[in-house]
Amino acid sequence: MDNKALYNLTYGVFMLATKQDDKVNGCITNTCMQVANSPARVAISCINANYTCELIKQSGVFALTLLDETCDFATIKHFGMQSGRDVDKFTGEFDLSGLPVDINHIPYLKDHACSVISCKVLESHDLGSHTLFIAEIVDAVLLNDKKPLTYADYQGRVKPKPDTAKTESSEKKIVGWKCKICGYIYEGSELPADYVCPVCGHPAEDFEPIYE
Repeated sequence: MDNKALYNLTYGVFMLATKQDDKVNGCITNTCMQVANSPARVAISCINANYTCELIKQSGVFALTLLDETCDFATIKHFGMQSGRDVDKFTGEFDLSGLPVDINHIPYLKDHACSVISCKVLESHDLGSHTLFIAEIVDAVLLNDKKPLTYADYQGRVKPKPDTAKTESSEKKIVGWKCKICGYIYEGSELPADYVCPVCGHPAEDFEPIYE
C-alpha cells in the first residue's frame, strides 16, 4: 500500500491544547472534522501515547488552533515532535504569559493561526492507537483571513525534505530507526518504504536512523 495516497485526503493541521489543573500541554494533529451543525460538534482523533490525549481524558475540554498558511516547520516541530512529559512546551517563544486563552482558560496560538475553536468533550471512543473525541463547540474565534494550512501543503511545502548531502549514513552503520513523533524504535538497518509506526501510525518518512 502506498501511504502517500492518504496525503490527498483533505485535512487541516492544528495545534490541539488542553489544561487540567496546573498542567497544560499541546500537540499537532491533522484529524479533525465537523460532524454536526445544530448544535455544532467536531470529532478529533488523538494518539493514545500522547500526553495531550491523556490530559483531555481528564479535563474534558480542549482548544483547537487552526494553523494558517504562514505557519513554519519550527512551530510544528515544537508542538508535534517532542513530548510534554519530557519538556514544557509552553515556555520560551510560546510562554504562557504571551499567549491568549480561550473560554476554558486554555492557551492557543495567536501567530500563524486563522481560527481557534473551543470544545467540550461529549463522548470518547478508544480506537486502539488513537482515541476519538466527539465534542461540542462552545466558542469559536476568527483570528485572520489567511488560508488554513492543509496537510497536503504541509507535506509538500512546509516539511523539510531529506538532506541528501549528509554523509553520516555512509560513514556509520544504521542499527535501527526511531519514530520522530512518538519515539518508537524499529530494529534493523533497513526500514521498509511502506512501514507505518505501530504506535502512532506515522509513515516511514517520519523515522530517523539510529547509528551504532
